[in-house]
Amino acid sequence: MAVIDFPALKALLVRDGRLMALDIGSKTIGVATSDMLRMLATPLTTVKRTKLAADLGALAELARKHEVKALLIGLPLNMDGTEGPRCQSVRQFAINIANHGPPALAGLPIVFQDERLSTAAVTRGMIDDYDMTRAKRAERVDAAAAAWILESALARLR
Repeated sequence: MAVIDFPALKALLVRDGRLMALDIGSKTIGVATSDMLRMLATPLTTVKRTKLAADLGALAELARKHEVKALLIGLPLNMDGTEGPRCQSVRQFAINIANHGPPALAGLPIVFQDERLSTAAVTRGMIDDYDMTRAKRAERVDAAAAAWILESALARLR
């Protein structure tokens, strides 16, 4: 499918069904899913990036396994709201999903969600609330950032 906006997603979604959020980085992709009622966001996993086909295959398998109805992709806007090179990279990845992804992935509607400060907020919470070591934070921060992105999107959909 293609990139759509939130009003179009709201109109397209049936009452129940999981959403999947992606925090796309240069080395990893954080993945989170919602529950069937779209009330809670849960960090799922972190996919280590290799080749595009392998990355899309791994994401398609997760989308199929969790019966995902739409993708929410974090858009790393600058603090002033403008788009920089990272946004261009994320937008290209979304185009690659739509044009080259397996059907379980390419057939999903895609919506961008502002992700400013998601990683910083998650990291701060891991330090303050859980006193996590740097190594443990590194393992979990991308999936947790994807959950933060998904929580923001779920709030917008309500």
